[in-house]
Amino acid sequence: MTMMVQTRMVLAKELDAFQPYPIEIVPGKVFLGNFSQACDPKIQKDLKIKAHINVSMETGPFFAGEADRLLHIQIEDSPEAQILPFLRHLCHFTGSHIQLGSVILIFSTRGISRSCAAAIAYLMHSNEQTLQRSWAYVKKCKNNMCPNWGLVTQLLEWEKIILGGFITNITDLLY
Repeated sequence: MTMMVQTRMVLAKELDAFQPYPIEIVPGKVFLGNFSQACDPKIQKDLKIKAHINVSMETGPFFAGEADRLLHIQIEDSPEAQILPFLRHLCHFTGSHIQLGSVILIFSTRGISRSCAAAIAYLMHSNEQTLQRSWAYVKKCKNNMCPNWGLVTQLLEWEKIILGGFITNITDLLY
């Protein structure tokens, strides 16, 4: 019995120390993660991250002195947060860094709401595809994604800007 308890304690400690890697959204180019992954130098080195898109209120030690490698979209994770005004710049920043051969990490505090909305917006723009299609793709890569409702409605507006009209019925999204 004692051996079993010790084994469970060791496993629990290992699980606490286990830091999963960000999710690959565009193979070898765009990753989706959380704040702690963005702060982990080993992850940055292993994935060859050269640029960050921080979609959170937090600031961190990312690329100090190299502002051209960091886009910080400072918004709260709330339905009232406005991401739409930043989406063009986000897509331009991402596209420019991909053209330069940089690997980009898009992240937010927990990597579930704001960063996922940003990744969806980029895919909609770069692939000229619907919210529904981009949503399904990111959901397949990161099954716990859950952009808040305010961000979802702004992504629908983004779809109208990108494709010239509303195509996705957001009530059909598997939320």
